[in-house]
Amino acid sequence: MNKLIHYFPELTSSQISQFETLVELYNYWNSKINLISRKDINEIEVRHFLHSLSIAKFFSFKPKTNILDIGTGGGFPGIPLAVIFPEVNFHLTDSIGKKIKVVNEIKNNLGLKNVYAEHIRSENVKNSYDFIVNRAVTNMSNLVSLIGDKISNINNHGSINNGIISLKGGDLENELNPFKNSKIYQLNELFDEPFFETKKIVYLPIPYMGKDN
Repeated sequence: MNKLIHYFPELTSSQISQFETLVELYNYWNSKINLISRKDINEIEVRHFLHSLSIAKFFSFKPKTNILDIGTGGGFPGIPLAVIFPEVNFHLTDSIGKKIKVVNEIKNNLGLKNVYAEHIRSENVKNSYDFIVNRAVTNMSNLVSLIGDKISNINNHGSINNGIISLKGGDLENELNPFKNSKIYQLNELFDEPFFETKKIVYLPIPYMGKDN
C-alpha cells in the first residue's frame, strides 16, 4: 500500500488495513469470476484503488451524502470511496448479477455499513442522489439521458452543485461539447504513474447546460 499511503497520507491504520484486505479479497474472487483482467489485478493498487480515490482529491463529500455508483462492476469506484468516506451512503448498481453478488461478499467481509449493492439497471433505480459516480460506463449524453433525472436538485451535502462525476480517458472534446458547464480534472497532474497519463475526471453539475437544454 505504499502508493496509497504516499498519495493519501491521511489514511488511518484501519483504512490501510481495509485496503490490504481488499487486495486479498479481489485476488480470491478474481480466481472464481473474471472481475478484473489479469494485468489489472497485478496493478490493483494503481489501476483500481488510486483511480477510484482520485475523486476524493477533488471532491469532499459531507456525512449523509447519497451517492449512486452505476455500472460498478467489481465495486469501482464505490468500494474504495466508501472506505475513505465512512459516513457517506453509497448505492452500487450493475446489470450483471454475479458481479453484484461478489461486491456484496466483499462489502460484508470488510464490514462496510455504508454500502448497498443491487443487481439493477441504472435507469430503473427509483431514488434520487446527490452525486452519481461511474467509471467509463458510456458517453456523457447517454449518461444524462439514462440517469440524469436521478440527481436531486437540492444541494444539501456539499459546497458544489450536485451532479455526475465520471472517470474517463482519451480525447473528450466532442463528447463534452454539448455540456458547456462540464469541468475536466487531469489525473496526470496528480499522479506520477504512466497509467494516469490520459486519465481524467469529468464533473457535470446540474442543471445540465447542453444543446437541448
